[in-house]
Formats: sequence, structure tokens, C-alpha cells
Amino acid sequence: GERGWRLLQECFEKGETFEAIVIGQNKGGLLVNFEGVAGFVPLSQVVGARADQEGEQSQPSQVGRPIRMKVIEFNRRRNRLILSERQALQERRDEMKEKLIEQLREGEVRQGRVSSICDFGAFVDVGGADGLVHLSELSWSRVRHPSEVLHVGQEVDVKIISLDHDRRRIGLSMKALEQDPWDRVVSKFRVGQLVRGRVTKLTKFGAFACLDDAPEIEGLVHISELS
Repeated sequence: GERGWRLLQECFEKGETFEAIVIGQNKGGLLVNFEGVAGFVPLSQVVGARADQEGEQSQPSQVGRPIRMKVIEFNRRRNRLILSERQALQERRDEMKEKLIEQLREGEVRQGRVSSICDFGAFVDVGGADGLVHLSELSWSRVRHPSEVLHVGQEVDVKIISLDHDRRRIGLSMKALEQDPWDRVVSKFRVGQLVRGRVTKLTKFGAFACLDDAPEIEGLVHISELS
């Protein structure tokens, strides 16, 4: 017990993670044992646990499972030890991301898996770390929301377009792996040619329109050229 408390205090002060065995569980979380010291992992800090558990019966038994954790509250006097599996996992992912960023090179193409989708883009796991494919980098075609072209779990090829070592950010692009439709347009159309198109947006200074034969390309009809 004494040795366990001493090791836990070191882990707490240094912010290190450690492994312990689950010895029990209830609807509030998991009970663990580390070197003779009992600790508690609240349900909100258990990876993959659902917060709407009605009772312990609805949660599969985790007794005997070794889990990696981090101390988030340490009070030897009150015999209180609160732990987090989520924070330990996040820390591990941060370490992996740091290592991965060192290995990655701009211009490199990687296969990844879509991990989450939001309004401004999609996050793709490229080997233990998430990079962002911004909405503008999804496709040459107009995409209003990433969910129109991607779903969580989908495997995709992405090109690394930026690496921010200080902020640990990885910028990705799917568009960069597609042929630029402009190259096709240049060879297909000429100045003075009459073409049919469809108005896509109206502004104070004119209208944007896409061509029937090249819907990926938008052009501006300036207000002075409308009539």
C-alpha cells in the first residue's frame, strides 16, 4: 500500500500514465487496484462507456481488464484516488501524433480512415493521429457539407498539404489527388465561344454560374456584362 501511494504520487506529480487491473464495477464507474491501492474511474472517464447507463447490468463486465490510466485527483489523507482512462488515451494519441508529424512529409500520400465529420471538414486518422481535410479540400466539385461525400469509418487516400509542428496540426487534401477540372476546361473551351450555364449565386457585383459541360467550374458574370 505504502509503495503504491508513493508511486501514484510520482505519477500524479509528473503527469505520467500507468496500468492497473479492474477489480470491480458499478453504475458509476470502475474500481481498480494498483500496487495495493484502490482507485476509482468515473464512468465519464472510461473509454467507450455510455453515459446513459441505467445500471451496472447494462455495462459488459470489465473485471480483470488491465487499463492504462492517469491520476486526476490524489488525496492520500482522505484515501481518495480518482483516475481517468480517457486522459491517458488522449495523452497516448498526442505522443503518437508528435512522432507521426516528425515522420510525415508534405506532398506525401497516405491511406487513412475518416474518424469524425464536422461542418468545416472531416478528420482522417492517418496512422494514429488525426489530420483535417478542410471543406475546401474535399473536392473540386461544390460540397455544402462533408457528410455529402464522406462517412465515419470510410477509408480514403489523402495528400499531406501542411504540417504545423508547434500546434501539432496536420493539413490534408483529397482534392489534390483529383485532376484539376480547369486543365480540362482549358483544352475544351476558347475565348468567344458561346456556352450554356446555370446561375449558382447572385451578388451585388454580378452572378456566378457553372457551365453545363463543366459543372465543377464556376465563372463570374460581372454586373456590367449581364445585360
